[in-house]
Amino acid sequence: MSITIRPATIDDLPSILSIVNYSIEHTTANYNYEPQTIDAQKEWFSAKATAGFPVIVAVDDQGVEGFGTYGTFREKVGYRFTVEHSVYVTNQRVSQGIGSLLLKHLILTAKSEGYHAMIGGIDASNASSIAFHAKLGFTECGIIREAAYKFDRWLDLMFMQLILK
Repeated sequence: MSITIRPATIDDLPSILSIVNYSIEHTTANYNYEPQTIDAQKEWFSAKATAGFPVIVAVDDQGVEGFGTYGTFREKVGYRFTVEHSVYVTNQRVSQGIGSLLLKHLILTAKSEGYHAMIGGIDASNASSIAFHAKLGFTECGIIREAAYKFDRWLDLMFMQLILK
């Protein structure tokens, strides 16, 4: 199956929502507790567009298989050259290269838009996500111990960084 990476449209939001909600309900990749609504996803999409941040999807003949975006890392003006990304893939297509296609596209886009650094916030127990990021050149730059609580346990948050050259 051939994967195409393209900008997301409003019509992709139900698929994006399904991917997000699976992540919320079943993983520690997303620290929210409650599934999102389509209205919340529309607000998120609109906010990304207003801020000029990309939302991209990976599509094959079955539909949307994953999505990626980046946005503001921190609000203060000094951080304006750093973005934080998110990449999610449907549970059925994890570890099939879709995440790499999405993140590589985001990296190229961020470089072309003049950003200097990209940050990923990762659950520190998620060895596959850490390895995925390392494979694309990200390096660990810190762990915040017990930064979040989900599924009746404390979670450590690892930050990984890529300097965009």
